[in-house]
Amino acid sequence: MPQPRTAPQPAPADTATTATTPKARIYAMLDTDGDGVASRHDYFVRIERARQATGRSHDDPLVVAALTAGERAWAAMDANGDGVMTYEEYVAWVDADKFDNVCRYALGALFDLADTDQDGALDRSQFTALRQALGNRAGNADAAFDALDGDGDGRISRVEYLASIRAFVTGDGSPMGEALY
Repeated sequence: MPQPRTAPQPAPADTATTATTPKARIYAMLDTDGDGVASRHDYFVRIERARQATGRSHDDPLVVAALTAGERAWAAMDANGDGVMTYEEYVAWVDADKFDNVCRYALGALFDLADTDQDGALDRSQFTALRQALGNRAGNADAAFDALDGDGDGRISRVEYLASIRAFVTGDGSPMGEALY
């Protein structure tokens, strides 16, 4: 006999601005409506915001690629298929392997959306637009950009961007730490 489903447990009371751990901060950003659980809608609204911020059409190949990568990531995160990912599910799921084999592709596709001139790097305005679309605090965008722009060339490469997020998620000492979120 199937077990009755229990209601998802919400994330800790932390928000994107007060969460104390990298995973809690990331989860708070995934929970775009702030109801304590990250739903499929919450996850995909971030892609839609990135699409809108870049002025791309729904059928733009980069939007399609971001949605495809997003579908793969969401399916992996919502393993039980109930349409929500609790904080506990996220913490149990995310690790270096999941980042390398799932998240990297979804985040890379979002980077590509924001790279409006398709030069393989984000300038400050592109980076800020992506951060805001993904739910990062607007007030620390310059600090985050400066922390990632290690060589001071005014650009953040795709490799730098993904490596920093990976380091933040896995606790390996992101070069931007607090500034990232």
